[in-house]
Amino acid sequence: MEVKPTKSSFRQYMSFWGGQMFSLLGSMVVHFVIIWYLTITTESALVLALANFFFIIPMIVIFPIAGVFSDRLDRKKLIITVDSLQAATTVVLILLFAIGFNNIAIIFLFIAIRSVFQAFHQPTVNAVVPTMVPKEKLSRINGVNFLASGIIQLIGPALAGTLLLFVSVEQALWTDVITFFIAFIPLILITIPKVRIEKVKKEESFKEEFKDGLKTLRSIPGVMSLLFMAMLINFLIQPINVLSSLFIYSNHAGNQLEYAFISMGIQTGIIIGALLTTFKKQWNNKIPVTVICLIIFMVGYAFVGLAPYRAFLYIFLVNVAMGLILPIVNTIFQTIMQTIIPHEKFGRVSSIDSMLSMLMTPIGALIVGPLAEVMGITNLFLLSGVLGVSVTIFMYLFSGLRKLDFKIDSETMSATEMDLPSIIE
Repeated sequence: MEVKPTKSSFRQYMSFWGGQMFSLLGSMVVHFVIIWYLTITTESALVLALANFFFIIPMIVIFPIAGVFSDRLDRKKLIITVDSLQAATTVVLILLFAIGFNNIAIIFLFIAIRSVFQAFHQPTVNAVVPTMVPKEKLSRINGVNFLASGIIQLIGPALAGTLLLFVSVEQALWTDVITFFIAFIPLILITIPKVRIEKVKKEESFKEEFKDGLKTLRSIPGVMSLLFMAMLINFLIQPINVLSSLFIYSNHAGNQLEYAFISMGIQTGIIIGALLTTFKKQWNNKIPVTVICLIIFMVGYAFVGLAPYRAFLYIFLVNVAMGLILPIVNTIFQTIMQTIIPHEKFGRVSSIDSMLSMLMTPIGALIVGPLAEVMGITNLFLLSGVLGVSVTIFMYLFSGLRKLDFKIDSETMSATEMDLPSIIE
């Protein structure tokens, strides 16, 4: 059942969105604190790789199930439930740290449990957007979202690094609990539309709904090529995702504030890119723009590996260039998906999309540690960047990626007005 967003629903969404930004801030602080704690206490590439592995695996397993739940259940209640459980998990970890029970296995378990809750949270929140935001505002809202997310993720590392100068790890983790309550207040006050009301749809099996979401993706020319490229890119960026903290700590003798400064580089770029996507109304030549942006990102990746010793400003500026193109790529993709996917199927499609994009990530995370020990972090960054450029060019020239050319005027044509029966059954 399609839901027609209104001015009222849009105002309520903005209230909900504001609370979610605070929640994101808490999550950023937790992530930084835990990763830095593992970095300085173990100085192990393998431990950091395993931490990433335990974060990704639950998401890949849970995403398809979570997407179906987000379409079948009351989305407001689902968000309240998973956010509450995630905050409770953080409280448990704080108490364990306070009594000195803070071994690596406990931290890995904490990371995995939070990952499960986030796997439910992400597709559900994504599915809320097109039901509350008018179609003509989708592209700009996606841009604003990346802008605000970039600002929050810019503040997060700085806040976490500063907190660790004055308080213990467990005290810094209370930030997550505080921001949960800030996000909870607008959430309980708004009304999130329900799109699944027909009895026959409620009785569909999870298997059928998952297969339907996969069929929807496969039926659109070029989408699977795009997702396959995303899988390869996600595999290749695991070294910089997993080993950034160790790269700064071990290769460049950096401390937590210098690591926070480097982390802020990507977010600074994201803010600049998000401003661009916010003010730019439409993106023409979507796939060529995406390919060029990915090439820029992977070249920057190689440049990070070539950074001179303790050249933190150089690394920061390269990270800014890399971060700048991320909102462009993500805004283009999200706008396409939100425009062509019916509202009642968006949760499952979003979760399958995320699952497929992340499928190679745990494999990459597992081999990052041993590879870094053998060839060094610098050489691993350089090799991954070169391979990333090669993969992107090859996929554009020799796959069906160029078929993904949607000429959709999102201001004048809705998903239901398109000739969808021949695309989505």
